[in-house]
Amino acid sequence: MGRNLKITLAYDGSEFHGWQVQPELPTVQGTLADCLKRVTGEDVLPQGSGRTDAGVHALAQVASVRLESPIPERNLVIALNDILPASVRVNSVEVVPDNFHARHSAKAKTYRYRIYRGDICPPCLARYVYRDPYPMDEEALMRASEQVVGKHDFTSFAASDPDRGARIAEAAGEEKDEAPHFGNVTNVRTIHSSLWARTREELIYTVRGDGFLHHMVRNLVGTFLLVGKGSLKIGDVPTILEARNRSAAGPTAAACGLYLVSVEY
Repeated sequence: MGRNLKITLAYDGSEFHGWQVQPELPTVQGTLADCLKRVTGEDVLPQGSGRTDAGVHALAQVASVRLESPIPERNLVIALNDILPASVRVNSVEVVPDNFHARHSAKAKTYRYRIYRGDICPPCLARYVYRDPYPMDEEALMRASEQVVGKHDFTSFAASDPDRGARIAEAAGEEKDEAPHFGNVTNVRTIHSSLWARTREELIYTVRGDGFLHHMVRNLVGTFLLVGKGSLKIGDVPTILEARNRSAAGPTAAACGLYLVSVEY
């Protein structure tokens, strides 16, 4: 029967075309699958907790995979990190119950977005932050983020997702221990916390919720930035939510500043 394994990994998404495997393109999922095959000889496709986009980073992405190989979990961590590119690190491998699925079993996720506010962004940070040194009402931006806490329909902050129908069909035939909204066409999500913090050189947005739509975090950030710039008012955010129309919200913020921080089960 083999083992069902939970793999927690971190990666620099700058040179990947996102998580999901794509023909002829470097992806995190494809890279991990290739390395698993080299180590174990098994042709498997690890399933991630979600699909980070091209250029998006992860501090603790979670993948699940079933392997027949008897290699101990700690040895598997060492073997994978020996052959994975330096931009991907496996932090841990652990045996989990057979019904565990990295995506379907997830209960909450936390994302972080970093904005560099200094005049000159150090080269070593350029791929990991969005640079915006221009005038901004940071207090208004922070207050705007509070408007999305709670249970809302986030259609206005969702990009078109052409693969969603296939995932819904997949979920329909599987167990019911899925993420709260997987397999459900609703765009309603619950945001548990949404806040900004200021460091010496950066504005950092952290959002935790039970699920996120395609580009949702980046679209939220893009909208909050419009509030900070004065193009929108704090009170416009609830109106944008009520509109349920993508054109009502702000632009999609750059991928380089976004990180998947953690996944809860």
